[in-house]
Amino acid sequence: MNDKQFKPSEPRQITDVGTLKAFGHPLRLKIYSTLRVAGPATASQLADQVDEAVSLVSYHLRKLAEHGLIEEAEVQSEDARERWWQAAQETLSLSHEDFKDTPEGVAAHAVTVRRLIAHRHELEQTYLDQQEAWGAEWRRAADQSDFLARLNPAELTRLNAEIHALIKTYEERGKAAEAAGDTEGRENVAVHLASFPFRL
Repeated sequence: MNDKQFKPSEPRQITDVGTLKAFGHPLRLKIYSTLRVAGPATASQLADQVDEAVSLVSYHLRKLAEHGLIEEAEVQSEDARERWWQAAQETLSLSHEDFKDTPEGVAAHAVTVRRLIAHRHELEQTYLDQQEAWGAEWRRAADQSDFLARLNPAELTRLNAEIHALIKTYEERGKAAEAAGDTEGRENVAVHLASFPFRL
């Protein structure tokens, strides 16, 4: 693993092409996302969740582990022979600037970002397909907005930092509330932020 050492509770920025390629594989993205959202699981459990063969999932788990993206978790069952896995960090990020110096890096970054966008789009499509089942309260709370601002790069950087900090505040509040036993009505909520310049 070439990225600097990190703690599981801290964000990690992917900065080397090998880790980026390992993360950007479509099935590995799905496996990593499942572990991040649902928590520790075995290869067999993950195979059921992603609808793939256990042997294939085990192979991709090893690849993710080689790059420190996932790690072994404490055994969650009475069968000590089972191998459990968990995401090694709460947040991953990647920046074009870390890969711009080589054609391989630029290409790997572009492919990975496109696959992340496709994965997010799939989540949104699933919500739209199932929204009637969520009930009126969740439908009113959910949001699909589009904003247009005239900014310079420094202002966009500050805007993103402020949005990230606000979301982090709500993440921490939710964790604290659940730890205190306030679990009623809580669900996983995806917040996808995309901010970029464009011209017509």
